[in-house]
Amino acid sequence: MNRLTKILFALTIACGLASPQASAQEKGLTVFAAASMKNALDEVDAAYTAKTAVKVTASYAASSALAKQIDQGAPADIFLSADTDWMDYATKEKTIKTDTRTNLLGNSIVLIAPKDSSIDKVKIASGFDLAKLAGDGRIATGDVNSVPVGKYAKAALEKLGAWDAAAPKFAMAESVRAALTLVARGEAVLGIVYATDAKVEPLVKIVGTFPADSHPPIIYPVAATTSAGPGATDYLAFLHSQAAKTIFEKYGFTFLTSIKS
Repeated sequence: MNRLTKILFALTIACGLASPQASAQEKGLTVFAAASMKNALDEVDAAYTAKTAVKVTASYAASSALAKQIDQGAPADIFLSADTDWMDYATKEKTIKTDTRTNLLGNSIVLIAPKDSSIDKVKIASGFDLAKLAGDGRIATGDVNSVPVGKYAKAALEKLGAWDAAAPKFAMAESVRAALTLVARGEAVLGIVYATDAKVEPLVKIVGTFPADSHPPIIYPVAATTSAGPGATDYLAFLHSQAAKTIFEKYGFTFLTSIKS
C-alpha cells in the first residue's frame, strides 16, 4: 500500500468513525411541549445544547394539539404535556414509550388582569362571583374542552360554584399563551392561566390564586415517543438533572421527580 493509498484509507476510516456523531448532532432532537413551558424549556434546551452540542428544536402548542399531531405522524422525539390526560391519550394510541414516562413538573393556576386594571387582591374561595367581577368584559383561558389550563379552570370554577354564571363570558383560546396575550393586550379583563405564564408577562398581574384542592393536581408528564431517536434517552436524563431543576424552579415550576446524576 503506497503512501497516498494509506492516507486515503485513514481518511475514510476517520470519516466513517465520525459520521454517526456528526449525523446525530446534525439531526438533533425535536421536542413537542406544552405552550406554558416555552420560556423555561428554551433555557433548559440551551443548557443541554451547550453541554452536548446537540441541537434541540422545540414546538410549542396546547398539549391536545401536540398529542394529536404526534398521533398523525408528526416527527417528534419527546412529548411534554401539561396534563396527564393527553399523555394517557398518547399511551392509548401507542405513540409514546410508556417505560420512559415520568411526572416531571407541577404548577398552579391563577386569576390575572391587565397590569393597569383596578381589579386586585381577589379572594378565590367557594361562592366567589367571577361573573360580577368581569362585568361586561371577557375572561380568557384555554378551551375548557381540550386545552389543559381550560380544563383545570373549569374544574376549579365548578367546584367553587362560579362556573355557570361566568361561562358565557369566557373567551376560549387555542393555548394558555394565547389566553395570556388576550389579557396582556387588554382584550380580556380577566384570565385564568398558569402561575408560570403570569410570571413571564410584564403586562399582566396576578390578582388571585386558585386553591390547590379546587382542581385536579396540575402535572406535566414527559416521555419519549415511539419514533424517538437514540438521543432521546440522554435528553430525558438531562430533564431530570439538577441543572434542569434549577431552571424550572426559577420560572416557578415545581420539580416532581428525583434528580438523576
